[in-house]
Amino acid sequence: MFMKRLPAILLLAILFCVNSIKAQSKFGPTPTKEQLAWHDKEFYLFMHFGPNTFTDLEWGHGSEDPNVFNPTAIDCNQWARIAKAAGAKGIIITAKHHDGFCLWPSKFSTHTVRESKWMNGKGDVLKMLSEACKKEGIEMGVYISPWDRNHPDYGTPKYNEVYINTMKELLTGYGKFFELWWDGANGEGPNGKKQVYDFTRFKNAALKEQPQLIIFSDIGPHARWIGNENGIINETNWNLLDTAGFKRGEGAPANDTLNRGNYNGKNWIGAEADVSIRKGWFYHKEEDNTVKSGPTLFDLYLKSVGRGGNMLLNVPPNRKGLIDPLDSAALMQFKQIRDKAFSKNEFASAKYLKTKNSIEVHLQKAVPINTIVLKEQIQLGQRIVKFEISGGNDLEQFHTIAEGTTIGHKRIIQFPTQNIKYYRIKITEFKATPIISAVEAYNSTAL
Repeated sequence: MFMKRLPAILLLAILFCVNSIKAQSKFGPTPTKEQLAWHDKEFYLFMHFGPNTFTDLEWGHGSEDPNVFNPTAIDCNQWARIAKAAGAKGIIITAKHHDGFCLWPSKFSTHTVRESKWMNGKGDVLKMLSEACKKEGIEMGVYISPWDRNHPDYGTPKYNEVYINTMKELLTGYGKFFELWWDGANGEGPNGKKQVYDFTRFKNAALKEQPQLIIFSDIGPHARWIGNENGIINETNWNLLDTAGFKRGEGAPANDTLNRGNYNGKNWIGAEADVSIRKGWFYHKEEDNTVKSGPTLFDLYLKSVGRGGNMLLNVPPNRKGLIDPLDSAALMQFKQIRDKAFSKNEFASAKYLKTKNSIEVHLQKAVPINTIVLKEQIQLGQRIVKFEISGGNDLEQFHTIAEGTTIGHKRIIQFPTQNIKYYRIKITEFKATPIISAVEAYNSTAL
């Protein structure tokens, strides 16, 4: 047993690694460097935009007149400025939704911005957004629906080549993307046929152009759907998933499995929680009264990022081509709540005591605390199964404050406000020697 003042992250790495040389070895599936960078992003925006914005549909039919797409005051710089101000690390845009309409003048479609009256057919939303993101220093991703309700080749083997060429256009013409998003929807095309997607070819073609991409689908290969669109990940969340026997877009593990991951999963596939700030995914004026408040968004943050996943929040531009003032106000309130909630780490100057599979934190005096943040060193694997937080003002009389399962990239634990000096974080069940990289504590008035 020993006690010493050291920077918290350095100290904790020492405390939990010193027990065993084996702790330094990777255990089970581990994330790639690209997946590690993706985990660190934590929160970014989704933006559904296209003909549906102007027709008040959620799934377009593919037969819409391209001229319906006519944003009168589009400003992608506004999108990027608001995203950055909200603390979002990037924007994923619906470059092509199920209706097949392309927000760029694709050579492989006749249903694009080129065929619309917007900017006399000379517009390119992808170019505008790419430039805006670079200007603001945030990243960009693209959603390209494999389903296409407009393209005449959809439902034939030829379409898979069309889709690959469509991806290549984006992946070679608009700079680097951090994520490629595949929807699992697969319906009939204009000829009444469904497509048999060749996702293996799609994946290989995409990674050949941009090997750093994180590809999202129901089962990855790099990030997974959580089985719901409510933005809520299970309190038990393994970044591990078994995908053998499943094909992307053609069936996946049960939704509760996607929500929790697999305890002994063979692949590292992190959980991404997608949710819309409004009732629908595209902007509809009549849904202005459904915009989620800052506190509601913060609650979803705690149930996604706070459970080891990432939060993908949809903020759809309106018919002007702007983020609506109602949505922007909610985003700013969300940011203010996050900043205030995590403004002062009460453990920053604490003393740490190491015992077997636990860390004691000794404060100089009792202070109100209702939130503890734990992080695992996931580059060496996800190891922790269960943990317990206890404490008190007497080292001989600790009481249980909270219990939980899994930590992963980040775990935010909330509990009734404690005004005590001593805390103990005990790992009660683990797969291999636990490695905690950070322990932080806050008094969050947002709770």
